[in-house]
Amino acid sequence: MRQQTGIIILAAGTSARMGKPKQLLRYQGCSLIRRITQAAINGQLHPVLVVLGAWHELIAPEIKDFEVSTVVNDEWQKGMGGSIKSGLKVLMDEWPEVTQVILAVADQPYVTTELFGTMILQRQLSGKGMIACTYSGVAGTPVLFDRKYFPALLNLAGEEGAKKILHQHAADVALVPFEAGAIDIDTDADYDQLISNSTNQGFKIDNDNS
Repeated sequence: MRQQTGIIILAAGTSARMGKPKQLLRYQGCSLIRRITQAAINGQLHPVLVVLGAWHELIAPEIKDFEVSTVVNDEWQKGMGGSIKSGLKVLMDEWPEVTQVILAVADQPYVTTELFGTMILQRQLSGKGMIACTYSGVAGTPVLFDRKYFPALLNLAGEEGAKKILHQHAADVALVPFEAGAIDIDTDADYDQLISNSTNQGFKIDNDNS
């Protein structure tokens, strides 16, 4: 059976520790939300769903020129579980042919098209139902889920994230090393550090269309 891989980009949070939408912070000439959206498009993932919540009126215009779908999670305050469900419900209703989905977040600046390709290849080679990236000794986003786990994702509540399912079915998980995944942007200090390291071309993304 041919696999069709969709992606849900989780970008609904309020960026409480920054007081402004971190999804719009610029790195290497491009906002974080455009970077990850472009990486998904370049990787030929379909559909590309972006889940918005807080700041949605500011963030949506940033990706309006991309061929993506946006979903607004009106209950974004209740946590990531609700955002996952919001995106997945739309994906299952409108693209029932999708056989696997990648969950990604907008504040990991070093996620690339190549990383998505490696995850999909690992899925094919390992036969595992979940492919998680690993960094700093933990498994985390981006993470790929086979369709058989969609019901479990829909049952997430509140602050529960997908890690709960990884732990429950650890024998069905394969890992992809991604040490740069440990770098995410939660505070002004995180962003300042990212900019100070911007000369590191090893993690430069292919954003030709940005």
